[in-house]
Amino acid sequence: MSILITAEELAERLADEASRPVVLDVRWSLAAPDGRPAYRAGHVPGAVYVDLETELTAPPSPAAGRHPLPDEAAFTAAMRRWGLREGDAVVVMDELGNQSAARAWWLLRHAGVADVRMLDGGLAAWRAAGGTLETGDVEPEPGDATAHFGAMPVIDADAAAALPEHGVLLDARAAERYRGEVEPIDPAAGHIPGARSAPSAGNLDADGRFLPPEALRERFAALGADGERPVAVYCGSGVTASHGVAALALAGVAAALYPGSWSQWSNDPARPVATGDEPV
Repeated sequence: MSILITAEELAERLADEASRPVVLDVRWSLAAPDGRPAYRAGHVPGAVYVDLETELTAPPSPAAGRHPLPDEAAFTAAMRRWGLREGDAVVVMDELGNQSAARAWWLLRHAGVADVRMLDGGLAAWRAAGGTLETGDVEPEPGDATAHFGAMPVIDADAAAALPEHGVLLDARAAERYRGEVEPIDPAAGHIPGARSAPSAGNLDADGRFLPPEALRERFAALGADGERPVAVYCGSGVTASHGVAALALAGVAAALYPGSWSQWSNDPARPVATGDEPV
């Protein structure tokens, strides 16, 4: 099943009550973590706002990282608030090339929702296709969906440390953070030894759409992620790492997520830190 949907395809499905998906607006960024004002100013008609900080994340801590995964009970409550019912199809979107919406895509897939797609190109693609916008909040009738985690592979810090010996660990942060030239958030600058730099922005074209599968395959193969060895992705706190997992899926490569990511790793003084362009 495809993990993307075009703006034109979404418009067709929204016009047909029988195929209408639940649309989730996951606008968030490090600079503006509260996307609700932008959502209220204009969103895809019927889209429900998703708060990444509280609904796609457990409370942060140095031991778990800035955006730990929520537990099943908390995510079930969020899914039901969004109006999600068992068997529903879901479309997630943002204004960041799906770099925040991918977190919802990953969690919904992890929770057992079979049909979850990202709006390729996000809200900009919707506008470019002539899609109308709705203002204010959408408060759906509560749903009945239940999260059953386990459908997506996850690794912890110990597995991330060991992976470069027999597989590929990709770092989805900006290259300057990988190299350790700058670290605006976490307590140490650099990367996990053995990890290879694969910034999530490199998965996208100039319009914020995912690169074609063949281009993504070429990109990841050059990093050693060709499907022949285990692959996992981390980032600053596990958000844009989900984007890397999605891009790898489009390339035909299965990958695990390291949810704690650098925010967990760098808070543990026992964990080594590498700097520079090279993995080690």
